[in-house]
Amino acid sequence: MATAQEQTNVPTNGTSGIDHADHTTKERKPYDYGGNPLAHVKTNDPDLRLPAFGGEFQPGLYRAPTRKFANPAPLGLSAFALTTFVLSLINMGTRNIHEPNLVVAIAYGYGGLVQLLAGMWEMAVGNTFGATALSSYGGFWISFAIVLTPGGFQIQSALTANGANPFYDSFGLYLMGWFIFTFFLLICTLRSTVAFFSLFFTLDLAFLLLGIGYLEHGSGAPNTGCIKAGGVFGILAAFLAWYNALAGLADNSNSFFVIPVAHFPWSEKGRERRNKVNNDAARADAANIA
Repeated sequence: MATAQEQTNVPTNGTSGIDHADHTTKERKPYDYGGNPLAHVKTNDPDLRLPAFGGEFQPGLYRAPTRKFANPAPLGLSAFALTTFVLSLINMGTRNIHEPNLVVAIAYGYGGLVQLLAGMWEMAVGNTFGATALSSYGGFWISFAIVLTPGGFQIQSALTANGANPFYDSFGLYLMGWFIFTFFLLICTLRSTVAFFSLFFTLDLAFLLLGIGYLEHGSGAPNTGCIKAGGVFGILAAFLAWYNALAGLADNSNSFFVIPVAHFPWSEKGRERRNKVNNDAARADAANIA
């Protein structure tokens, strides 16, 4: 018969007990009781997780499941691009359209709501820049639609009650605020790609020119030249947003080619590509010629 000391040295079966059914110590396999999370298992095993109650709503010692999200950036960029495209055409006076009534609906539904959702999904995947940019511009389009909703919130009608100047000044300051915010984002794109930088550069110029156009109003109307110039840069920003969206969408599952985005030479990708280029042969030829 084993002594107390010998029993203490006998390895356990993982459940803090000793299996005396046989002469050798063995571990019992836990019974899962039909998925009951109270089943007797090693809860300190990081690779073990029982089926969760009610989908994944599982508290306690069990690992949260790894969730994979799709890339939400192309959706947000597409929402931004279409809304900016329509508004910029109106700012340019295309087909003699001068009132932005139609863009209000797009700003609420696509540029606003959908882009805001894409920004929140960027937050979920851990992209702080994408979450900040897409959520902010989603908020911009919603606020833009609120300002220009005909007869709805009466912001424009209240400011133009004693003439149009208070509305133009207020709207110009509003656009200049977005110019400042976009400039901050532009700085953060200096280490990315030419396509990405160009998007925020043209958008920043669009905000600047539109803001100046509304602030420098004369004879009861915004500065037509600045508004049209802002519309031109807005069109460029819209197409660049679509281009960046396509670069995010096109992969080997749906496209025969990859969309080039032209990494800056000082960016991480640019330095990596420069290091991969072997210039030994060219240097040798130059030395021989010399």
